[in-house]
Amino acid sequence: MTNQFPQDFLWGVATAGHQVEGNNVNSDTWFLEQLPGSMFSEPSGDAVDHYHRYREDIALIAELGFTSYRFSLEWARIEPAEGQFSVAALDHYKRVLEACVEHGLTPVVTFHHFASPLWLLQSGGWEGARTAELFARYCDRAMTHLGHLIGVACTLNEPNLPWLLESFGIGGEAPENRGSVPVWAAAAERLGVDPSSVAPFQFCSTEAGFAVKLASHQAATAVIKAHRPDLRVGWTLANSDIQSIPGGEAIADKVRRDVNERFLEASRGDDFVGIQTYGRTVYGPEGHAPAPDGVETNQMGEEIYPQGLEATIREAARIAGIPVIVTENGLATEDDTQRLAYLQTAVEGVASCLADGIEVGGYIAWTAFDNYEWVFGYRPKFGLIAVDRTTQERTPKESAHWLGSFAREHAASQVAQPA
Repeated sequence: MTNQFPQDFLWGVATAGHQVEGNNVNSDTWFLEQLPGSMFSEPSGDAVDHYHRYREDIALIAELGFTSYRFSLEWARIEPAEGQFSVAALDHYKRVLEACVEHGLTPVVTFHHFASPLWLLQSGGWEGARTAELFARYCDRAMTHLGHLIGVACTLNEPNLPWLLESFGIGGEAPENRGSVPVWAAAAERLGVDPSSVAPFQFCSTEAGFAVKLASHQAATAVIKAHRPDLRVGWTLANSDIQSIPGGEAIADKVRRDVNERFLEASRGDDFVGIQTYGRTVYGPEGHAPAPDGVETNQMGEEIYPQGLEATIREAARIAGIPVIVTENGLATEDDTQRLAYLQTAVEGVASCLADGIEVGGYIAWTAFDNYEWVFGYRPKFGLIAVDRTTQERTPKESAHWLGSFAREHAASQVAQPA
């Protein structure tokens, strides 16, 4: 592969606090994991104990050859009760950032990766009238403490995901119908609120939710820029390569509009947009079409289709008209040879985009470790680094060695080029 990658290209791996840190007990996600009828297949528990093992984990990521590490701050740790900010939690994340800098990793920091404080869910969640203001206040406090160490800022992770899930028949209940869903009814009872007001980030696909998420992103961007005008700020989107088979064109067009296009249009004016693609989603006359017979599938039964990333990068560049950073891309499989082939094809797609003049600022793989995968629990293995959850021992896979070596070689060759 010819080296199309710019000198400052970010080569990294990603995690999310709730998925790796463990015991995020003040979050709405922890709360939902414990409810009867929960959509989560198992609780997160200790996760992979990254909260205590971050130093060795960051050292390992750097040792493998990566140049960046994307991770999230946990709002529920920093503001466990409304208006009460934990300096101890902020100091913890300061040490994480300092460890990244010490090891030469650019910290790509996500301010919100799905999990919110439980008190926010109780006060209207991601349909609440004050949510944008509260989120901006939290971002302001975090920037005051941490902003000088952050390399790239992501406000919200995958605000568009609920609309994609809705196209699969997951979630999407209107507020007035939430009381008929056991998990939302149980949540409302324990929180002492009406079921119609239960609106967690991952499952909120109403127009009110869209407006609140967009307002939160814009308010957070303004706050972050007030602290660091030079800091690149954007949000990250779950953009699948939306396709159709005969009879599914209208459905695919609607999903593409709801999930991809309007969020890309809303990204115009940002410093970048994070693209997070795992494959393609195909629609037929009855809705989502299953994977074709005979194709290789991931652990969730989805077609392995790394070519989708190139398509969504091109779509983002065309619609948003701003630089793209691949902030997630990966494969859930127990077979690391599949993962290695997937990563190689995906990276070739990024190089193709760069060769055509599209500004792509980085490739960050999902995920650093085999970790907690939300509703799927611990079964899917996206990690480039295996984790024995009995001992918490970390073991890099061949895919980690390949991508890290590729990153090291291409970063070195760019540095060696004359100006």
